[in-house]
Amino acid sequence: MEYTCVQLNDLPDEVLMIILKKLANMEVLYSLVGVHKRLNRIAQDSVFTNNLTLFISSSNGFVYSLPDPILDRFFSHILPKIHQKIKWLGLESLSIERILRATNYPNLYGISLYNIQAETAIGLFTGKICYFDSSNYRYIKTEPRKFMNKISFIR
Repeated sequence: MEYTCVQLNDLPDEVLMIILKKLANMEVLYSLVGVHKRLNRIAQDSVFTNNLTLFISSSNGFVYSLPDPILDRFFSHILPKIHQKIKWLGLESLSIERILRATNYPNLYGISLYNIQAETAIGLFTGKICYFDSSNYRYIKTEPRKFMNKISFIR
């Protein structure tokens, strides 16, 4: 029997999508955006850009900031390319301000904030960092103790 070597680029888009859906959206974007034209197009599909969580969640429920090199790549290369496709952002307290200032998110439907005090979260959306029109939002949901304090804003 003869063995053949199949490379990632040899797989059809449908098979690549099935494989990549097993990864976190952040990992797909970080790993594939800018690699080459085909993988770039696949990584920027709405499957991977609609809901973006930009933190690390441990198995014991703690939430950690992404390492600076990963965040730097998101700010300089990834967010400017996908900002119009993002509908939901999951952020943690150490990188919230930097991510919100990185670009405009015109289609943002909701945001989840982790490891943040409610007062600080409300302060983020009073014009100091970005404009938050509360009249467009149905409710503000707070879940203390789930992921060390989670606040969700949903439009």
